Amino acid sequence: MKKNVVILDYGIGNVKSIANALIEIGAEPFLSSDEQVILAADSVILPGVGAFSKGMSNLKEANLVEVINKFVETGKPFLGICLGMQMLLEESDEFGITKGLGLIAGKVGMMLLPDQAKDKLPHVTWNEIKAPEAGRWENSLLAASEENTYVYFVHSFVAMPSSPDDILAIANYGGANFCAAVKKNNITGVQFHPEKSGMPGLKMLSQFLGK
Repeated sequence: MKKNVVILDYGIGNVKSIANALIEIGAEPFLSSDEQVILAADSVILPGVGAFSKGMSNLKEANLVEVINKFVETGKPFLGICLGMQMLLEESDEFGITKGLGLIAGKVGMMLLPDQAKDKLPHVTWNEIKAPEAGRWENSLLAASEENTYVYFVHSFVAMPSSPDDILAIANYGGANFCAAVKKNNITGVQFHPEKSGMPGLKMLSQFLGK
């Protein structure tokens, strides 16, 4: 039986490539902003690219903030991708302070690189992810992934969770470590794009769906 996966429709996000990736792993994706469709889903994905303030504004206009909270309370898997991950946190200082969903304690800020770093922002490249400590990837979408797996990033801002326990993966750019993924209970967020990360990314999406 195919997994019923809803990709939240709020006018922001690379939804076509996410849908194609889900179809490739045998899931049945639906793009929707309808509360009943979302709450009936086996799992939900919050995509996103661009500015934090625009993303939150669109979520509110689509009346999706409360729906997201209701779905999370069901205990079913919820995944935020790129901007979708950042909006899981409490606030961002991109273009002024904007409140986020507050599902994970912490803030979002500009990636800080050492003065001597040769790398520039935005961080647009394949990069490897690592577990912050042994065993952290168990029971997560990274459970079947190898340490130092390369995935595709496109961003300038990063999530800074308040609790180290919520950091699922880290990566390094310009000599500075940053949070590449978060997890708290049934909520997962990835700063990278699994749908653009080839077979390793498809493996993560399969793991997320419990396939």
